[in-house]
Amino acid sequence: MLRKIIRIDSETCNGCGACASACHEGAIEMIDGKAVLTRENYCDGLGDCLPACPVDAISFEMREAPAYDEAAVVMAKQEKESSGKPTPVPPWPVQIKLLPIQAPVLQGADLLIAADCSAYVYSRFHQDFVRGRVTLIGCPKLDNFDYAAKLTDIFSLNNIRSVTVVRMQVPCCGGLSYAVERALQASGKNIPLSIVVLSPQGEIVR
Repeated sequence: MLRKIIRIDSETCNGCGACASACHEGAIEMIDGKAVLTRENYCDGLGDCLPACPVDAISFEMREAPAYDEAAVVMAKQEKESSGKPTPVPPWPVQIKLLPIQAPVLQGADLLIAADCSAYVYSRFHQDFVRGRVTLIGCPKLDNFDYAAKLTDIFSLNNIRSVTVVRMQVPCCGGLSYAVERALQASGKNIPLSIVVLSPQGEIVR
């Protein structure tokens, strides 16, 4: 049938894997360092993968392709969930300004505080950072909010075991790590802190 479906330009693709992570249907796989649409019948044509691509290697096209098979997608998801390999799901909400300052999930937690855009440039973000941690996200440039005050309360009122900050290598992102450092100092607690800095190309630079 003739329908709208995604097209991946293999020459432009930089192999970051962000599109594969963004595709909720599992239509995209990473093969030999490139994103490939391996299951055309899993692609719903909505394009959740397009905004995730940092190099604009994905576009829409009208062409002959198998119809979207929602039943097959649901079955594949169920098989994955029952395979004994659970997909880590962060608690909700994940926005720093929305999370209550006291919540059961924070007790004994290893905390991940990440810049909004960091997950979209680092292809293994979920595996390397989210897994096993309680995730909070924010953007000091876009949010008109005092992160340091909120985080001070979170650190003070909960038994936080460790804090990992993941930020981008841009000046505005420095506000996130600065707020965390201020909050740790104000809380009076000696909580281990690790700061990871990502380049715009998705590489860990510090």
